[in-house]
Amino acid sequence: MPVLASHRKPRTKVRTTTPAVGFTTAALASVTLLSTQSATAAPVEPKPAIEDVQKKVDELYRQAGSATQQYNRAKAASTVQRAKVDTLLSDVAKRTEKINEARRELGAFAAEQYRTGGIAPTATFFLADDPQAYFDQSRLMSRSTERQQKAVDDFRTQQAAASKKRAEAVQSLESLTETQTTLRSSKQQVQNKLTEARSLLAKLTAEEKARLAELERKKEAEAKEKAEKLARRQAAEAKEREKREEAEKKAREEAAKESGGDSGSGSGSGTGTGTSPGSGTGTGTGTGTDGSYAAKAEKVLAFARAQIGKPYVWGASGPASYDCSGLTQAAWREAGVTLPRTTWDQVKVGTRVATSDLQPGDLVFFYDDISHVGIYKGDGMMIHAPKPGANVREESIYYMPIYGSVRPA
Repeated sequence: MPVLASHRKPRTKVRTTTPAVGFTTAALASVTLLSTQSATAAPVEPKPAIEDVQKKVDELYRQAGSATQQYNRAKAASTVQRAKVDTLLSDVAKRTEKINEARRELGAFAAEQYRTGGIAPTATFFLADDPQAYFDQSRLMSRSTERQQKAVDDFRTQQAAASKKRAEAVQSLESLTETQTTLRSSKQQVQNKLTEARSLLAKLTAEEKARLAELERKKEAEAKEKAEKLARRQAAEAKEREKREEAEKKAREEAAKESGGDSGSGSGSGTGTGTSPGSGTGTGTGTGTDGSYAAKAEKVLAFARAQIGKPYVWGASGPASYDCSGLTQAAWREAGVTLPRTTWDQVKVGTRVATSDLQPGDLVFFYDDISHVGIYKGDGMMIHAPKPGANVREESIYYMPIYGSVRPA
C-alpha cells in the first residue's frame, strides 16, 4: 500500500523583533526622563562679580557698625539704669525699716492703752486727789496723745514715701529689662552681619581674593590722593592767612605810630596804653584759645597713635581693643574731655566744622547713618578703628563717605 503523502504545510520560521522594540522604548524613555529632569532642574545662579562682592561686604560691615552703635547705646543705658535701680532698692529698704520702727512705736502705744484702758475726763476729775492733780494729769495725757498722733503721722508719711520709691524701682526695673532686650537684639544683629560677611569672603577663590585686595589698594590710593589735595589746599590757605595777619599787624603798627606822632609825647603815652595793648590782648585771646585746643588735640593724637596696631573689636573701649567710638571716647578722655559712648551722640558735642576747616583732633563722621568716626590728624588723614578683622590705623578721611565733622572742645 502506497504511503500517503502528508498534507501539512511546512512551518515558516518567523523572525521576531521584540527585543529591539523593547530596547528602543527604553532608550526613548531614558531620553524623555533626562529631558524632563533638565527642564525642571533649578537654574544655576551666576557667580557675582568681585566688585559686587566688595560692595556687599562693605555694606555688611557698615550695617554691623550701625548695630554696634545701637549695642553701645543700650549697654551705656543699661549701666545707668542698673545703678538707678540699685539706688532705689536701697532707698526702699531704708524706708521699709523706718516703717517698721514707726509700726513698733504704734504697737507700744496700743499695748499701753490696752493695759491702762481709756478713762473718761469726768471720771478722771472725780478720782483725782485735788483739782490741781486733775489738771496736771490732763496735760500729761494730752502730751501722750500728741506723741501718739505724731507716731501715726510718721508712719503714714514713711509708708507713702516707701510706696512711691517702690513704684519707681518697679518702673526702672521694667526699663532695664527692655534695654537688656535691645542689648541682646543688637548683639545678635552684629553677629549675623559679620557672619554673612565672613561667609562671602570664605567662598572666594585665591584668584578672587587677590583681585579683591587689588580693588582695596586702588580704593585706598584714590582716597589718599584726595587727602593730599586737601592737605595742599589747607597749607595754601594757612600761608595766605599768615600773610593776611602779618599785613594787618603792620597796618596796626603804622596806625599806632601815626597816632603817637600827631598826639605828642603825652598823648602818645595815653594812646599806647589804650590802643596798642588793647589790640594785642584781643589777638592774644584768640591765639590762646586756639593754643588751648591744640594742646588738647596733641594729647588726643598722642594717645590715638599709641593704640595703632590694636585690633578692632565691636563694643570695645580699650585698653586692649577698640571699636570706632570707643577709641575716640578714650582718646579725648586723655585731654580731660568726656564724650558720649556712641557716634550718634558724639556728633552732637562741640562745634560743627567744614571738611576744609578741619584741625588735628577734630572728629570726622561717616555714612548717612553716622555709624563710623575717626580722629583727624592733619593732611587729610585720620586715626581710627576701621572694622572687624582690621587694626587701629592711619587712613585717608576720604576712604568712606563723609557725613560731617565736629570740634569737641
